[in-house]
Amino acid sequence: MTELALFEPAMCCSTGVCGPAVNEDLLQITSVMNALDTVEGFQAKRYNLSSDPQTFVENEQMSKLLQEKGADALPATLLNGEIVKFGGYPSIEEITAFTGVRFVLVESNDGGCCGSNSGCC
Repeated sequence: MTELALFEPAMCCSTGVCGPAVNEDLLQITSVMNALDTVEGFQAKRYNLSSDPQTFVENEQMSKLLQEKGADALPATLLNGEIVKFGGYPSIEEITAFTGVRFVLVESNDGGCCGSNSGCC
């Protein structure tokens, strides 16, 4: 089982839709992590410093990173327990590189689910 874990700074919510402005990065990472967690052989987890502080303490890699770099190191991404990125959320391309799972952005259009092609649904 491949595990991708995000250790995030203290936030009131992980979706990015709370507060005065929507955080597009959080919306995207929420979608990608939720999708990855449904793929067989993968486990995607997110830990928030405000709601999961004990997990940060118990994880040796995260504890060491926070001692050395402080809270600016968050968010941090761990792949199978090893830090692969810190100080920012991974891009879709980076997650693909880490996991081998390819994600495709879906853009909305005016043609409904089929776009301008008829009979494709």
